[in-house]
Amino acid sequence: MSANTAQFGGAELSRVFEHIESNKGQFVSRLLDYLRHPSISAENIGMNEVSELLVSMLTGLGFEARRIPTSGYPVVMGRWERTPGAPTVLLYGHYDVQPADPLEGWISPPFDPTIRDGRVYARGAGDNKGQHFAQILAIESHLAVYGRLPCNVLILLEGEEEIGSPHIADFIMANRNQLNADLVVTADGPLHESGSPIITYGVRGIVSFELWARAANRDVHSGNFGGIVPNPIWTLVHLLATMKNADGEITINGFYDNVVAPTNLERIAAARLPQDAEEVKRALGLAKLDSPADRPLADRLMFYPTLTINGIHGGYGGPGPKTVLPHEAFVKCDARLVDQQSPDEILSKIELHVKKHAPEVEVVRTESTPPSKTPLDAPFSEVVQAAVRTAHGVEPLIFPALGGTLPDYVFTKILGRPSFVVPYANADEANHAPNENIKIDCFINGVRTGAALLDALGRFGSSGPPHSSRELGKRTQT
Repeated sequence: MSANTAQFGGAELSRVFEHIESNKGQFVSRLLDYLRHPSISAENIGMNEVSELLVSMLTGLGFEARRIPTSGYPVVMGRWERTPGAPTVLLYGHYDVQPADPLEGWISPPFDPTIRDGRVYARGAGDNKGQHFAQILAIESHLAVYGRLPCNVLILLEGEEEIGSPHIADFIMANRNQLNADLVVTADGPLHESGSPIITYGVRGIVSFELWARAANRDVHSGNFGGIVPNPIWTLVHLLATMKNADGEITINGFYDNVVAPTNLERIAAARLPQDAEEVKRALGLAKLDSPADRPLADRLMFYPTLTINGIHGGYGGPGPKTVLPHEAFVKCDARLVDQQSPDEILSKIELHVKKHAPEVEVVRTESTPPSKTPLDAPFSEVVQAAVRTAHGVEPLIFPALGGTLPDYVFTKILGRPSFVVPYANADEANHAPNENIKIDCFINGVRTGAALLDALGRFGSSGPPHSSRELGKRTQT
């Protein structure tokens, strides 16, 4: 145990860690039992069974637990609020998993968990059953050792994350009074490729849309009608060329209006992250990165929005030539958004741009999720960092934001609470793919991290969270 571990953890947490160590075998066995229950939201397989199983787990720990209906699958909520004056943490996860297809890609059956080379292989092992089950075991370990928790805990387990969380915002708004937590912690996603623990403070948002161009009422001969009938594919090509230039600048009027420059703390954190542009190019077979060439690697994923063409569809794509002039074509696009940009704002600007440059093209809005950001000096930031440091014995890497998208905005924008993503799974967990897995060491470290978080929150009690490293140091020394 490092000096930092001893400093922040103390004797009480050491006893919990000892309990976790001595129960590793049965914890893994119980994870295998949990993973045997499929819960595939896209196919409505096992959703009721697993949500009921979770209620039973939480009730067995002394939580007030129930399934709360939504317009889709139920949310599982658990409450343990018996520590007056202590903070309340909301632990978020999701009990639904991806479909197992393609089945032929699995070495062992996806819902017959198998241990190979120190890893548990099963659908949901890393995403997200293994991670929220580690949170539950952390709670259980505190209760087993002391019969109480050092802080108050709410658990929210969603059943629709793998299908885009279509009802989570409505659920959060309808139940705001029941979600009176001081902070939110999500255990999801992978550790850094180096194996280092990470803490993420935000995510980019996303808008997805389609652009449809139509001309004639049918496909026509490219010779008999070429030069007469407009070509919808060319219409889209010319339109797309007005939306982003060769220097990498998005040229939609006002697109960058609400982009906020990163803070000094965010720039410092980004600069400390392991970055190797040459390795990225080598691994992906790239001669160069996307423009602009001088933009740092981490900045590209955290501080700047994007505009991506996902695919262009139209006309003939079979073998050999076919001299056809297509009557319609469409393109699928997405834009990743950074903090202070909103989906409605960006989609409205895209629609105005299309109306100006190609008014005959139809814009079809598909999906959107707002971005989310917790300041690096937010309340409880140092507490969460201390907990991860205590569990792992090393400093966590701090990510101001992820390049991808999670429904984290429901916590930061609707609940107005600081939200932290603390992953437990290995970087090569193969989530959403065949042979999804979690390293047993990562799973157990997840239990330790969850236990350290509860301990760290309980240590600050009614005095509230520290807001800086200096303040944290003062409190630790008292």
